[in-house]
Amino acid sequence: MTAVRFDRVTVAYEGADRPALRDVDLVIPEGELVLVVGETGCGKSTLLRCINGLVPHFTGGAMTGRVLVAGRDTRTHPPRELADVVGMVGQDPIAGFVAEVVEDELAYGMECLGVPADTMRRRVEETLDLLGLADLRARPLATLSGGQRQRVAIGAALTSHPRILVLDEPTSALDPGAAEEVLAALQRLVHDLGMTVVLAEHRLERVVQYADQVLVVADGRVQVGEPAAMMAGAPVAPPVVELGRLAGWQPLPLSVRDARRAATGLRARLRALPAPVADPLPVPAVVSGPAAVEARGITAGYPRVPVLRRVGLAAGPGEVLALMGRNGAGKSTLLAVLAGVRAPEAGTVRVGGHDPLALSGRALISTVGLVPQEPADLLYATSVQRELAEADDTADAAPGTAARLLAALAPGIDPSAHPRDSSEGQRLALALAVVLAAAPPVLLLDEPTRGLDYGAKRRLVGLLRQLQAAGHTIVLATHDVELVAEVATRVAVLADGEVVADGAAGDVVRGSPLFAPQVAKILAPEPWLTVGEVERALAVPG
Repeated sequence: MTAVRFDRVTVAYEGADRPALRDVDLVIPEGELVLVVGETGCGKSTLLRCINGLVPHFTGGAMTGRVLVAGRDTRTHPPRELADVVGMVGQDPIAGFVAEVVEDELAYGMECLGVPADTMRRRVEETLDLLGLADLRARPLATLSGGQRQRVAIGAALTSHPRILVLDEPTSALDPGAAEEVLAALQRLVHDLGMTVVLAEHRLERVVQYADQVLVVADGRVQVGEPAAMMAGAPVAPPVVELGRLAGWQPLPLSVRDARRAATGLRARLRALPAPVADPLPVPAVVSGPAAVEARGITAGYPRVPVLRRVGLAAGPGEVLALMGRNGAGKSTLLAVLAGVRAPEAGTVRVGGHDPLALSGRALISTVGLVPQEPADLLYATSVQRELAEADDTADAAPGTAARLLAALAPGIDPSAHPRDSSEGQRLALALAVVLAAAPPVLLLDEPTRGLDYGAKRRLVGLLRQLQAAGHTIVLATHDVELVAEVATRVAVLADGEVVADGAAGDVVRGSPLFAPQVAKILAPEPWLTVGEVERALAVPG
């Protein structure tokens, strides 16, 4: 039975130089998990919004063709008339919240649909258990971490028992363990209840092995097929696929387990080669000197919700320190304290020798820069061009500085577009350009690859290495183990508000079942962490 049908659908937005979708003709069967992949800004979010009727009713633009959802034509059925069959979670979960407490948010959608009270209670309890939210049921949403909010948003969509669930970047803010739990729950819903799940995701290493079909979106056009066949030529691919392409494995593995079976010969070859080396362009050059960032005895949190407990941490010039740990461990709170955004309840902070709370204006932004988990929080202008110009002016930088940084990170963004009309990855690139215009010696990044495709992530890695080589100190909170493998010199793991591990990046992540990158899992016990390291090793003559 067909769940969703696209019948020659084209979507074009006013002022755009090309349609967001072009002549899309496809069928999504009932009871399948369908993965939508493609580069940032290729049209994935537009395709998802067609399924619940946001396109064409609320997002502007013109649509030709038709989309049938459970037999209903979205041209004549707005989102409110599809809410009983389609549940959707967008890239920004906070934008969809209406309640103040987790339990109330889970129940709100059912209240709108007139679900009986006893049924509502049972579904809330089931969803709390399904997504590991039971301990958070009475928590105010404002006190949750980004990953916890994301799970609540997914739960709020699930409690209404939709036949079709549409998810845009559902694991982008989740720690590896939470992502596995959510994906396992989605699999159960697909396999046991016949729910149709359509999700767009940039972190393909987490999802691709579970997909029944893969939709590749490129330049507004859509191709669909079996996952292995589609990933063989897809413009974006996870490390397991890139390693399979490099090694020439057939069939192409999509999971670590399948890749390990294929990698016996590769492990033997690598065992005879010298130890892996980092990408030599540019050469990271750690600069000696006193700590650029130092926190001592930091305690912080919310009323009756402690987050950090006597945390001590330091990072010197030229270091890239990755903060890792489960959602709610205190990573974002620690970055906020280091940036002077919030005051600790106890303890001291020094950034560049200063207390960040004592700095303001240009003195602050030229000392420390923070890109928060929600980059839109930094964006206030009515166009990308004005945002960049104001960043140069605020930082007293040469005109065009922020624009050059943006072009290096995310080329092709329309300068006349409103920043909040851009994709999540484009907003992140813009926020990075705004912060880096002031060239702060200390850069704090909260989930810096959220919404970025693999190409954009490679450009970010190159920029971070350049900053490191110039002696900047970078502290990033991330669940992206692949980014950590590429750029981090140190890793500190937080748990329940305390630092439970702190050491060289390779030593910390290589032996961890949760934090190890895909290449490390595939090639263990050999020491390689990234596809680039393997490629350079195999290219050495002899």
